[in-house]
Amino acid sequence: VQLQASGGGLVQPGGSLRLSCAASGSFSSINAMGWYRQAPGKTRELVATITTGGSTNYADSVKGRFTISTDNAKNTVSLQMNSLKSEDTAVYSCYAQARNYIGDYLVYWGQGTQVTVSS
Repeated sequence: VQLQASGGGLVQPGGSLRLSCAASGSFSSINAMGWYRQAPGKTRELVATITTGGSTNYADSVKGRFTISTDNAKNTVSLQMNSLKSEDTAVYSCYAQARNYIGDYLVYWGQGTQVTVSS
């Protein structure tokens, strides 16, 4: 399974960015997708997750500002980030929990995309 992320960049505080991640390859189904981030000198933290059933989970620090969505038919996940703050600056990585053809659920990671919030 390959995950291709896009949409990072430089934005001013208060601005918006949209990250997208597409899963491709050989798998039976995807159970959940989401985003983690890691800022310099900090541990990786969960940003948001969504199941194929539509259940979502957000880090407290992004609730009300970020929205995660998925297109199950296209195996993609998006993260709309509004009201960005400098503390949102990090490398954002998408993941997918996919079921293979023998019934195992495995987690796959995409390459990180840099989000920088700065004036």
